[in-house]
Formats: sequence, C-alpha cells, structure tokens
Amino acid sequence: MGFSELLDEMGGFGRYQWLHVTLISFPGLLMASQNLLNNFVSGTPGHHCSVSTNHSLWNLTQQVDRQDVLKAFIPMDASGTRLDRCRRYVTPQWEMLTANNSANVSHLPTESCADGWTFESSEFRATTVSEWDLVCTRRPLKQMIQTVYMGGVLAGAVVYGGLSDRFGRRSILIWSYLQLGVLGSCCALSPSYSIYCMFRFLSGMAVSGIILNSVSLKVEWIPTKTRTLAGTLTSFYFTFGQMVLAGLAYWLRDWRKLQLVVCVPHFLSFAFSWWLAESPRWLVLRGRSQDALKTLRRVARINGKPQMAEKLTLEVLHSHMSKEMECHRKTLTAYDLLRTPAMRRISVGLIAVWFSTSFAYYGLAMDLQKFGVSIYVMQLIFGAVDFPSKFVALAMLTFLGRRVTQASCLLMSALVIFANTLVPTDMQVVRTTLACLGKAFTSASFTTVYLYTGELYPTIIRQTGMGLVSTMARVGSMAAPAVLILDEVFPALPSVVYGGAAVLASGFACLLPETLNVPLPDTIQDVEERWSGKRHAGQKEGSSEDEQVELSLKQVKEVEGSGLNAL
Repeated sequence: MGFSELLDEMGGFGRYQWLHVTLISFPGLLMASQNLLNNFVSGTPGHHCSVSTNHSLWNLTQQVDRQDVLKAFIPMDASGTRLDRCRRYVTPQWEMLTANNSANVSHLPTESCADGWTFESSEFRATTVSEWDLVCTRRPLKQMIQTVYMGGVLAGAVVYGGLSDRFGRRSILIWSYLQLGVLGSCCALSPSYSIYCMFRFLSGMAVSGIILNSVSLKVEWIPTKTRTLAGTLTSFYFTFGQMVLAGLAYWLRDWRKLQLVVCVPHFLSFAFSWWLAESPRWLVLRGRSQDALKTLRRVARINGKPQMAEKLTLEVLHSHMSKEMECHRKTLTAYDLLRTPAMRRISVGLIAVWFSTSFAYYGLAMDLQKFGVSIYVMQLIFGAVDFPSKFVALAMLTFLGRRVTQASCLLMSALVIFANTLVPTDMQVVRTTLACLGKAFTSASFTTVYLYTGELYPTIIRQTGMGLVSTMARVGSMAAPAVLILDEVFPALPSVVYGGAAVLASGFACLLPETLNVPLPDTIQDVEERWSGKRHAGQKEGSSEDEQVELSLKQVKEVEGSGLNAL
C-alpha cells in the first residue's frame, strides 16, 4: 500500500484537505497580478514632445484650441491622425495654424524631444513609463522590466527548488510570502528605474518560491483519485485573479499604489501559512519520521478520524512509504531525462511545448494596448475567457486524449494569431475577438501540459523533469516581451514569431505518447518498456507476469476513478 492509500484511510479529501488547499490557493488571486502587473504599472500613456521652454502655449490667444496650437510645434505622425510622439519642429511653424493650410511639411527640420515629454492622464495617472520617460529610444527599457522579472522567476525556480528539498516546502513557502510582501512593497517606493528592476527581480524569485512549494504542498496532501480534479479547479484562483487585477488597476490608476495593493496582502498569507502542515513525505525522506507521525495524527483528528490517529505508528507509516523510500535512495540527475530513447523523446517534446506555450501566452497577455480597446476591459476579457477554455480543455482531455488536445490547442492558437495579422487595424472588434480566442487556446494548452507532463515522467524523476520543463517555460516568458520590440521593424513580425513557435511545438506534441487511462510510470524502465518497445537490462526479473498484470489493473483503476473522469 502506498502513501495515497494512507491518506484515504485518514479521511481522503477531508476537512483538513479543504482548508489546506483553500489557504494555499487563495494567494493565487494575486499571483496573476504579479505576472501581468507590467501591463498597468508600465502602461504607456498618450504622449508628445514637451514644447521648448522658450515658448509658452498659454501666452497665445485663447481663441485657438490648445491641440491646434501644438501643430505649430509638433508634426503629425506617419498616419496623419495624431501628433508625432518622438519628434518636434526645430522652430515653431505658425503657418500651421491658418485655416485650410496644405503646406508640405516633410522638408521642415525636426529634432528629438530635448525637453522631455508631456503625458496624458486620461487612462493612467502615473506609470513607470511617464515617471522615467520610457518612450521612443528608451522604449525597450519598458519591456526589459518584464524580462528582468521573469528572470527572477527563473532564478527562483533554481534556487528555491533546491532549498525546498533541503529545508522543506512549508519553510520556503513561508519565507517566500514574506519576501514578496517586503520586496514587492519596496518596488512601490523605488526612486529609480534600476532599483525598481532589482526589486522586481527579487519579487520574481519569491513568486517562483510560492508557486513551486504551494503546488508541492497541495499535491503531497491530496489522495490520487482527487489530485487532478482538485489541482485543476484550484487553478481558477489564478484565472479569477486576472479579473481582480483589471478592477484594481482601473480603480487606482497609479503604479505605486497598485504595486503596494497587490503585495501587502502577502503579509496576511505569511501569517496564516504558519498553520499549514509540512509534507509528511518530505519529513520521512529526510529522516524525521516522528515529526511526520505527529503531523498525520493531527490531520486525522481534524478529519474526524481519531481512531486512525491512535492506530498510526512508525511501522505503519514506513510500510506505506516503502516505495518512496526505496526510490529516494537512488541518485538520478537531469542527464537521465535524456539518456534513454523514450525519455529523450518525451523531454525534447515537452521542452518545445512548454517554451512555446509560455512564449505565446505572455506575448498575447503582455501587449494589451495594441488592440485599441480600453486596457482594463481587455484584461477583464482575457481573464474571463480562461474559464470556458479550461472546461473545454478538461472535456477534450477526457474524450480525445492528451496528445490530440495538446497539439490542437497549440495549432489553433497559432492559426488565430496568424489570422489576426491579416485583419485591418480599424476592425477592432474582430481583432479583439481573435486575440481572446488565441489567449483561450494558449490557456487551454497550459492546462493540458501541466497534467500531461506529470503523466509522462516516471515517479522516480518526475520532480526533476518538472523542473527542467518549467525552466524552459520561464525562458519563453522572458523572451516574449523582448520580441514585442520587433514591431518597429514590421508591425506583424511579433505575431509571426509567436505563431511560428506554436506551430513547431504542435508538431513536437504529435510525437509525444498518449497517456489517457494509462497507469503512471514509476521508473525509467517503465517508460522505456511502454513507449520505446525495448526491454532494459536493468528490469527486475523476479516479479511474475500475474503480479505485473495485477499491479497494472490496480493503477488503471486508480486513473479511471480520478481527476477528469471524476469530473
């Protein structure tokens, strides 16, 4: 009997599990705010060059509209519908104020905005862009903020992944809440661009520590038959959080206030996280079986199983965790993910899928201003489309399988992104609709790949595999904002890059093996026998065919009674 059976005897998904999962998932409402915060904190207001200090618009006649007066100082942009954002006339062109003026202005000398910029305040009262002039030649610095943040998330995955194995999931989770509360609040007090980027990097590390350890704590306390369902449903906290972000940003409209509001609540998360119990699996594997026993007895009493708490002994606990303890003694590295044919095929395919899904997702989600619709409305819609997309993904996963769902979501997201490049910019409703569809398909792809990865990698090296592909996802999210700068070369080029990556990844997804109703593999030998057709020399030969069949039937029964089929 495994540890999951022990959890079932202690009440399964009982009162403690409900409280445990809810408390861990609740901060997810603000995790979306951290990942998508740059849309609002670094939103770009309408702007134009400030008029030279040698001239004063207000000394001019009051009979002329101020917007018309600006035409004497600032040329129109290439579209001819608005003032140029990055150039101004060297000397005022007063003839522009005359009625029916049709003079050729293309030959008139212009210069860069030597006196800075004037920013509109109708959409944003204050952003990092307006405070530090991150426009025109300094525009790449705006995208760099998100890249630096995602770099922190990547660094946090490496640092806190190792520390959680050494010091425990609960300890690192508590520390990460505190780190995000303190350093996230410091972001709101940053006096300069470089200091702000530094604090965002460290905040990204904390976000990674929260996500990694909250997922581990949830999974390791939930019985097998409810793991997939509970994990998928709790992901809706993140989805709803995207809508919460839109409301907060619309209400505040000031980047420092918004930064503070989305970070201060993590002090509350820090306070209640002390109630959470450490993973008993980790405690046993670290030689702290007595602490694990106390924790399990406490959970049994909370779940209304006091008799189980009395029966539970160290011998019973070790008997349920014998397999995990045996696997823990074997030393495996990331090299084992690529050493054998089937594992190599799986790892290469998942690396492509994770990178492209994250790349396209953040490429769409981090450029909301290009659609010509209110950025607050777009954020609200982008959050809302995740609800139906995840339910559709669950239905497809159950009836069509993992491989078809994964490849279809990636391919459809690519086609929608490509189609949007062909739609004229004045057809805003069509462009917005296609963008929402693209976001929905990439969100469904994320839902699928989380489940798919856990089913493809064997138990003995599953955490290492998840760490590898999660790292590639962070690389994709770092690259996505940088690609947006390519629109200066050709407006549709970023969309072509995002869509092309999704097409390639859909091809790699087709090469992955199907796992629908297939028992989870425990060892690398299981993977090789099942999906490469080769029998490894390291296979155990002591087990009879009847024992193997009995084990397979038991695993199939667990899969059929869990997750998506339960839904």
